[in-house]
Amino acid sequence: MSREKRNSTVGFKQKVVELSYARGSVVEICRELDIPTSVLSHWRRQSNTYAKNSFAGKGNPKLTDEQRKIAKLKKRLKDVELERDILKKAVAIFS
Repeated sequence: MSREKRNSTVGFKQKVVELSYARGSVVEICRELDIPTSVLSHWRRQSNTYAKNSFAGKGNPKLTDEQRKIAKLKKRLKDVELERDILKKAVAIFS
């Protein structure tokens, strides 16, 4: 018999992971909350790897803080280069 797919909120996932570390028994928590042990194990691995960025949501990349900062800086660099190119063209037109 197949299980119905459930969507859990970020807050729920974080609370369950915290509770599993506090109690120490993954199997007991899974039984109480009717969650497969593989799902909780996956959530715990995600939480360890990505910390506060672990449950980014559907379609959003999971990035560490450094990766997020690098992506932000790359975007900023691209915007500044575009502005520079536009200003160069404007100077050429008005000269």
